[in-house]
Amino acid sequence: MNEKLYNLDHLNMSEEELFSPADRDSMESERITAPRYSYWRSVFRVFFKKKINIVILSLLIFVIAFAYIYPALVPYDPFANLLDPNSKHLSPAKAMDYFGNSIHWILGAGASGEPTFDAIWNGSRISISLAFLCAGINMTIGVVLGAIWGFSKKVDMIMMEVYNIVGNVPSILLISVLAMLFSPTFWTMVFAMTIVGWIGIAYFIRTQVIIIRDREYNLASKCLGTSTFKIAMKNILPFMTSIIVTLLASELPSYISYEVFLAYIGMGMTDMSLGRLIYAAEGAMVTPGWQFEFWSPVAISSIITVVLYVVGQNLGDASDPRTHM
Repeated sequence: MNEKLYNLDHLNMSEEELFSPADRDSMESERITAPRYSYWRSVFRVFFKKKINIVILSLLIFVIAFAYIYPALVPYDPFANLLDPNSKHLSPAKAMDYFGNSIHWILGAGASGEPTFDAIWNGSRISISLAFLCAGINMTIGVVLGAIWGFSKKVDMIMMEVYNIVGNVPSILLISVLAMLFSPTFWTMVFAMTIVGWIGIAYFIRTQVIIIRDREYNLASKCLGTSTFKIAMKNILPFMTSIIVTLLASELPSYISYEVFLAYIGMGMTDMSLGRLIYAAEGAMVTPGWQFEFWSPVAISSIITVVLYVVGQNLGDASDPRTHM
C-alpha cells in the first residue's frame, strides 16, 4: 500500500495548532449553505431571459410614455383648422404637402382639419388612464375581498348570494345602462366599470383561496388565534402572486376594449378617447382616401391591448416559482 507524505511547513502552524481538537458549534452545524434567493429578482431574471419579452416591454413603455409625454409637450386644438375647407380629410401625403413636413401630419388630417396623429395620442392617454384606474380599483377590491371571501364561511354565504344576482348580469349590458343613466364622462365610465367589476375578480380569487385555505400552516395559524384577515393577507395571497399578475394581464386590455366598443356604438364618453375617435371616423372607413382616419386609432388601440396582454401573461408565467429553478 502506497503512503503519501505531505509537507505542512508552508502552513506556518505549530504541531499544537495543527493537532488541537476543533471546537464544536451546534449552531454552525445546523447552518445550511445555499445561494440567497430573492423572489422578485428571480421573476425578472426569468422574464428578461427571453429577448422577445424585452422587445414587447420596450414597445409597451414607449407607447405609454409617448401617450402621456407627447400631449403634455404639444398643444392640441381639434378645431384650429375648422374654418379651412381645404384642410379636411387629407391623406398623409396631401396633409404634408398642404401643411409642410411635420410629425403632426404623418397620419393625415381628420374631419375638422385636426392632425390625426395628435388626436390619436391624446385619445390614447385618456383610454390608458381609464384602463389603469379601473384595473387598480377592481383588482384591489377584488383581491382583498376575494381572499377574505374564500377563507371566511360567513362571508361566503353572503357573497355567494350577491354573486348569483349580480355576477350573472352581462357586464357590458350593465355598463351600457349606467352610461345611459348618467352623463357619459370619464368619471362616469370609471364608476360604471368599477361598481360591480370587482365581483368577478373576487369570485376567481375566492376559488383559488379555497384550494389552499385548509393547509396545515393555515389551520395552525387559526388555532393560535390569528385573525382571518391576517391569514388571508400573510399566508394565502403571497402564494397567489402569479395568479394575480395573470388576472391583471387580462383585465387591463378588457377595459380599453369595453371603452372602444361602447364608443363605437355611440354610448361612450364624450372625451375624445380612442373609442370616440373610431366612432367619429366610422364613415371614413369606406371612403376612398379617408381610411387613415379610421384605421390609425384602430391600429393603436389594437397594439396597446395586445402588448398589455402579452406582457402581463409572460410576467405572470415568470411569477410562478416553479419557473425559477
